[in-house]
Amino acid sequence: MCNFKKYKLQIFTLIGVLLFSFSAFAQNKHKIGFSIGANALTKKKLQQISDAGIDCIETGLTAYINKDSLTFTLPEADMMKKMREIKQAANETGVEIWSIHMPYGKEIDISFLEGARRQKVIAFHQQVLKYVAILKPKVILFHPSYYLALNQREMRIQQLVKSVQELNKAVKAIKAVMVVENMLGPALLVSKGNQERPLLRTVEECLSIFKLLPDDVYAAVDLNHIAKPEQLLLALGSRVKTLHVADGDGKAERHYFPCDGKGENDWKAIFKALQTINYKGPFMYESNTKELVGYRACYNELSAL
Repeated sequence: MCNFKKYKLQIFTLIGVLLFSFSAFAQNKHKIGFSIGANALTKKKLQQISDAGIDCIETGLTAYINKDSLTFTLPEADMMKKMREIKQAANETGVEIWSIHMPYGKEIDISFLEGARRQKVIAFHQQVLKYVAILKPKVILFHPSYYLALNQREMRIQQLVKSVQELNKAVKAIKAVMVVENMLGPALLVSKGNQERPLLRTVEECLSIFKLLPDDVYAAVDLNHIAKPEQLLLALGSRVKTLHVADGDGKAERHYFPCDGKGENDWKAIFKALQTINYKGPFMYESNTKELVGYRACYNELSAL
């Protein structure tokens, strides 16, 4: 009888260990996705993405935009038709449209100081949102700014806050969540010294700016934009809603594929940070590999470190 109780206790202990291990394993797994332009999203391509075991994508309308004039290359009716075709194909192939990377550039900056110029950008983004609403994305991603003129940073932050408040209403209206991406910034000034880096360039600046933003606006962490990105993940914590996965050194736009071994990211530390903050979003690559199956294979390799 005593032996039976002893064995019963051992069995329950073993089951408990296995359940704990399985739980830890499950917590460390994420959906797999990658970034791809809307112009490339044919039914055939989406089927290939699904067949490769990729769960979701991030897309954007860059190919349909004239960045300098903030206009579209197709009439509105054609844009709406294209979005409906993409959504139908995504539904049929089972690929989730997780996020939209909103347009950005020299003339597409939501931190502009001039009121009329900033409002033109806001109106442009609202038109983009009208199109991508058809895709029913979960997340809408914005850049906080482009490069800045010297000594405007604090004023630009104030303008960014205004724009985020306005755009967040439009994002919520399409039942999505707004995120703002951290930008590259190894030094405040660019090499020629006549411009400042975009906003959200350091851990400290990210924290100070996010304190000014609405609580329901979240962060997109680009793992290529900052050295030791795990520190930014830990600092932002539950505010992290999505990722841009690429390897780099925090000094320039590298966008190395993580399993090519070219960058300096500590992937073991990154995965530990993701687990610590209980990150639930996808492992969304913003880097390229030759074969679609490489995205999931690379994730499996990195998560096992």
